[in-house]
Amino acid sequence: MRFLPVNLDALLVELKDLDETLALFDALMAEPIAGVEEIIPAARTLLIQFRPSAIAQQTLVNRIAGQDLSQRRAIEHRRVEIPVHYNGEDLDEVATLLGISRAEVIKRHTAHDYSVAFCGFAPGFAYLTGGAGFQVPRRQTPRTRIPAGAVALAGEFSGVYPQASPGGWQIIGVTPSRMWDLNRDEPALLRPGYKVRFTDAGPLPASGLPAPNPPTCAAPPSGACLEIITPGLHSVLQDLGRPGQTGQGVSKSGALDLSALRAANRAVGNRSHVACIEAILGGLSVVCHGRAVIAVTGAQTPVSITTAGGLQWQAPNYQPIELDEGDRVSLGSPKAGLRSYLAIRGGFDVTPVLASLSTDTLAQVGPPALAAGDRLGFATLSTGASVSLNEAPAFELPTASDIVTLDVVMGPRTDWFTEDAIQRLSSQLWRVTSQSNRVGIRLAGEMPLARSNHQELPSEGTCVGAIQVPASGQPVLFLADHPLTGGYPVIAAVASYHLDLAGQIPINAQIRFNPVDGFKEIQPITQASSSTADVKKLP
Repeated sequence: MRFLPVNLDALLVELKDLDETLALFDALMAEPIAGVEEIIPAARTLLIQFRPSAIAQQTLVNRIAGQDLSQRRAIEHRRVEIPVHYNGEDLDEVATLLGISRAEVIKRHTAHDYSVAFCGFAPGFAYLTGGAGFQVPRRQTPRTRIPAGAVALAGEFSGVYPQASPGGWQIIGVTPSRMWDLNRDEPALLRPGYKVRFTDAGPLPASGLPAPNPPTCAAPPSGACLEIITPGLHSVLQDLGRPGQTGQGVSKSGALDLSALRAANRAVGNRSHVACIEAILGGLSVVCHGRAVIAVTGAQTPVSITTAGGLQWQAPNYQPIELDEGDRVSLGSPKAGLRSYLAIRGGFDVTPVLASLSTDTLAQVGPPALAAGDRLGFATLSTGASVSLNEAPAFELPTASDIVTLDVVMGPRTDWFTEDAIQRLSSQLWRVTSQSNRVGIRLAGEMPLARSNHQELPSEGTCVGAIQVPASGQPVLFLADHPLTGGYPVIAAVASYHLDLAGQIPINAQIRFNPVDGFKEIQPITQASSSTADVKKLP
C-alpha cells in the first residue's frame, strides 16, 4: 500500500490492483474504524475521509496498513438482474475488437455475474467487473450524448448510464431498468458489492423504452411562505449536505460557505444545520406572505426592505430582520464576497432529497434552482431559541481586485508533475475565470502546469478543495458539487480551514496558493519498526 496525503482530514490509499482495493474496502466495511466518515473506492485506490478529532492521521494509516488483504471477506449483498436489448451502435465494433461474433459478445456478456466495484461519474453509475472479462478500449472521440439506460463497455468495466450524458464508452445495448430513480426508497439500483447478471431481452420494441416516472411534486404551501420575485443569477437551497451517499455515486454537496450558513441560522434562532437560500452576486428578491424573522449573511450585500405601503429601509447583514405581511426583501450586488445566505426562523418547509435540501448542480440531486413564482413555505415559531445579535463574518471577504492566499496540502499526485510545475503552483498568481461555478473554480495562469507522468490515471476519489489539473495544464479547484471520482491528477488541495474562503472568491480575483508542507508519502509505523527505533536510541 501507498498512503498519499489529500487534505487535513483525508488520505488516499493506493493498492496494486482492483482486487486488492476491493479486499481492503471489504475489510474496512466489515470492521469499521472509529473516526472514518467516508470511504470512496475506485479502480486502484480508496479515498478515506476521517475526523481528525476522533483519530489521528498516523493512527489511521497504521490501522489500515495492518489489514489482511489475502482474501476477500464474504459479505452478503443482493443480486440484480438487468434485461438488455442488445442493439448498441458499437456492438459490431466491439465484436471486431474482441475477435468474436456479435452473437458471441451477447452470449458471454450474459453468461456470468458481474460485481459492482465502485460508483462514480454520476449518481447511480456503477463500475462492474468480472463477468465476461472483456477488455475494450474507450472510443477515441467521446459522444456528446449517450442516452439513459445505455449498456456500455470500457477497459475492464461494464456499466449502465443512469441518465443522458456525454461519454466515451462503447455502447452494446440498452436496458429499461432505472439505474437511478428518486421515487424509490434507495434511488441507486446498484451499490458496491452487489452482484449483477445481464439477460438478453431480445429486440427493442418499436415503441422504444418506457418513459421514466416524473418525480413526485410537492403541493404548494397553503400558509406562510416566501414568494420568489426574481431569483438573481443563481439561487438554490443549501444545508450541510448529504454525507454517507457515496455508495450511490452521490457526493456531499452543501453550502460553499458553511460558516456563513451557520451564522445566518444562529441569527434567527435556528439550529445551525437548517437549510438557507444561497444566492450568488445578489439579485434575489422575495416577498413575505405572513410574518417572519430572516437574516442575510455571507457576502457583504446591501439588503433593502420595502413594506407593503411602499416604505423602504436598509437592513444590516448578520442581524435578525423582522418581516411583516407583504414586505419585500431585495439583495443588491455584493461589495465583497460572492455568495449570500438567507435564513428564515423555523426553516423552509421543503421536502428533502436523500435527507438533505442541498441542490447538487452537477449530479442534479436535490430541489431545483429557485425560479420566479416559486413559493417556499416556512414554519412560524413564537417560541424556541433566541436570536443572536453577535454574528459576524468569519474572515475578511475578498473583492475582485484582491489577491487571496489559500493554504494547500500537497498531494496526492504531486509527483506526477515536473519540479517547475510544483514550484509554479505557488509562485505564480491564478485568476478566477467566469467559467467558475459550484462544481469548481476554473483558474487561468500565465504558465500552465506540466506533467512529468503522462500515463492515464485510473479514476480515483476526489474531495472538496482538490486542485485537479486537466490536459490544458490550467487547474480547477473543486468545490462542493465536484464529481465523486476523477481521472486527472490532483496536485494539491486547499486546506479544509480555507474552503469557506474559497467559496467566496469572486470572478477576476487572483489566488496565491501557499503549501503548508512539501509533498511526502505517509509511512505506516508498525510495532516492530517502533521497537527498532527505540533500541537505536539506547546508548
